[in-house]
Amino acid sequence: MGRGIFVLGLPYAVLQSGFCGILLIILSAVICCYTGKILISCLYEENKDGHRIRVRNSYQDIAKACCQNMFTIAAGTLVSVTQLFELIMTCILYLLVSGNLLSNTFPSLPLSEKSWSTIVFVLLLPCVLIKNLKIVSKFSLLCSLTHFAIILIIITYCLTQIQTWSLDQFKIPIHFENFSVSVGVIIFSYTSQIFLPSIEGNMINKTDFDSMLTWTHVLACILKTLFSLAAFLTWGGYTKEVICDNLPTYLEILVNLCLLTKALLSYPLPFYAALETIYTSIFNVSCLEKKSALFDMLLRTVLLVLTFILAIYIPHFVLLMGLTGSVTGSVMALILPALFHLKLKQDKLTVFQKSVDIIIIFFGFICGIMGIVCFIKRLFKVFQRN
Repeated sequence: MGRGIFVLGLPYAVLQSGFCGILLIILSAVICCYTGKILISCLYEENKDGHRIRVRNSYQDIAKACCQNMFTIAAGTLVSVTQLFELIMTCILYLLVSGNLLSNTFPSLPLSEKSWSTIVFVLLLPCVLIKNLKIVSKFSLLCSLTHFAIILIIITYCLTQIQTWSLDQFKIPIHFENFSVSVGVIIFSYTSQIFLPSIEGNMINKTDFDSMLTWTHVLACILKTLFSLAAFLTWGGYTKEVICDNLPTYLEILVNLCLLTKALLSYPLPFYAALETIYTSIFNVSCLEKKSALFDMLLRTVLLVLTFILAIYIPHFVLLMGLTGSVTGSVMALILPALFHLKLKQDKLTVFQKSVDIIIIFFGFICGIMGIVCFIKRLFKVFQRN
């Protein structure tokens, strides 16, 4: 499972991290697949007959089950806030990448990336009218098909340049700060844990969940590794934040327009999920159970405008993706699933399983701290230059 359009930042992450980046793409797939499975296992308890019974329905329910009394509300709130932060950041990233794509597709027009992002914001205004997931699911299907087509086009072009490939590209010096941002980008491309309880809950045959998660991560890992390696070996030190910027003009325009369509169709999912999180966490109702149509429309509009404003003032795609991956990715995809697993299943875990969970928690903390420190430093430098 990946974050679709944000895979386009992986070749740049490899530029910043070298061979370690390739290894991290593989390692992140293994870890995120494992944490996804143990997270879902926390939804279940065994009855007296030894049969698994689904007693929880969401990430928040798991958090509450792990805490006692006064900490229950705090645990659920922490998960909700972190989840909301990641969803809003995802919306912002779609706005940023859309502005970047339009700016590079039509360089002759006297419009900046911020201006293009404003146009994209206007195009996304109908999102405030989306009332259920039926439309969003159709958009998601189209996004997936478009995504595979785009990756195939880019890999095919890179293979035509195979005669220029050289492993000497990996000799580019690696800096700790750049590497830290790359870690966040790579982790963010795999984070899907916030959606897993809902996905598993809607499966007809829930026993197939583990195999489904395994195969999707295996395929995602192979695709991302091949894509990142091919793109980096093709452009080396000239690899840009969004790999489409490296393509020849005739391909860049085609791919950029496809990606723009994909970004516009992808935005409604995190936007709707963020709204659902706000309603369930703050008002204890779902989007469908809201009482005031006027308040609902106002909330949707405020959320849409908020993502636009933040996109305008933090106009750096990979930097923002690195922060999101380091903070929310580390917390939601690494730290909390392992922590909850230790808490709820401690009596049934072997020493090896407990050790794996502890290592993942430690790894998640390190990634989160590195990402926050490096983000603050690089953001300060960006504003200084501006």
